[in-house]
Amino acid sequence: MGALPRIVRGEGSYVYDADGRRYLDGSGGPAAFSIGHANPEVNAAITAQLEKVACGYRYLFTSEPLEQLTSLLLARCGPEFEHIVYSGSGSEAVESALKVALQYWDARGLSAKKRFIARERSYHGNTLGALSVSGFLERRRPFEGSLLDVSFVSAANAYRPLRGLAGSALVAALVEELDERIRALGPDSVAAFIFEPVVGAAGGAVPAPDGYARAIRAVCDRHQVLVIADEVMCGAGRCGTWRALEHDRVVPDILAIGKGLAGGYIPLAATIVRRTVAETIVAAQGTILTGHTYSGHTAACAAGLAVQRIIERESLVARVKARGETLQRELRQALARFEEVGDVRGRGYLIGIELVQDRATKEPFPGERALSQAIGRRAFEEGLIVYPCAGNVGGVKGDTIIVAPPFNASEAELSELIDKFTGAIGRTLAAG
Repeated sequence: MGALPRIVRGEGSYVYDADGRRYLDGSGGPAAFSIGHANPEVNAAITAQLEKVACGYRYLFTSEPLEQLTSLLLARCGPEFEHIVYSGSGSEAVESALKVALQYWDARGLSAKKRFIARERSYHGNTLGALSVSGFLERRRPFEGSLLDVSFVSAANAYRPLRGLAGSALVAALVEELDERIRALGPDSVAAFIFEPVVGAAGGAVPAPDGYARAIRAVCDRHQVLVIADEVMCGAGRCGTWRALEHDRVVPDILAIGKGLAGGYIPLAATIVRRTVAETIVAAQGTILTGHTYSGHTAACAAGLAVQRIIERESLVARVKARGETLQRELRQALARFEEVGDVRGRGYLIGIELVQDRATKEPFPGERALSQAIGRRAFEEGLIVYPCAGNVGGVKGDTIIVAPPFNASEAELSELIDKFTGAIGRTLAAG
């Protein structure tokens, strides 16, 4: 890999390098930059906080930004939630979610419930615990042997479905598989099931089929298994509802969010815990035993608060919901001329494009061709940032590209995204 260009500034949906090249941020980096770059209101909020104090250590102080952000997030998530653990990354937020699940069962005197169930073609983070529950062969391989013993069930992917099933039959089969796995492991040993409502990097913006989330919620309730929703990439408004699972009318027991929470201005993530879970832990053990030195970092909370207030004031989640459906349709129309484009899918401003050798058979390109990476490089050279993903078929083959623009991208910028992306695909395919 050659030397990376040096970024020098950002402005709205664009970033600029030291050589003066301009790039349209068509994927929000890794679906993180929810309101674009260098927003003066957010920068002013950070500066004002830094002029007072950068950070108050969480065991000694609370702060106004932390309290206000907590109040805002709990209001967004709904009355079922009560407690928030802040951290600096989505990986840490997922790690905390796993620990909260284990502590909950210990607080209830059911400490044998230690096992986790996750899905194939999922990605939950880089820490060893989060990586353990990730069905992502390439990223797991160097660490096998030191990961937790996690049980995996099939991906919920309507484009590449279990046993070729569709609709309600697919949902029924996936739910039956989860039910059988819990019973095989023994419900008294299973702590939680973790899943992404819309799979990000591991699948390329794959939303679960309609009815899936409600059905797995019912299975987990029946067996006393907690539900952890990893919304690090798909949450905080990215899918057109503030909680991604709002679309499915499902409330998880533990929710992990990150990326768009503070819009990339300062690292910030959060693990949000359902009231019944938090109250049980606090009553039995006094506190939730997870967190870090910089949990609730004061300036980070000020950044997150400013970002979320802008999103609320400008009704950006509603815009993402309405405009996302149109953007997905426009991309599908623009890319229809390429036989290699097999699927365009997603929710809101988290859209995935899957490339195949044959539309009819859905046969993927060989992994060694690295087609999605080649398209991503071509787009970057031509001034567009997208998010290539690989290995979504069997962990080795499969090419997808994620488009995830800032929530407040203009109509002209969305048109530019489509034009440049279409051109990059066409020129890459033509080059062979």
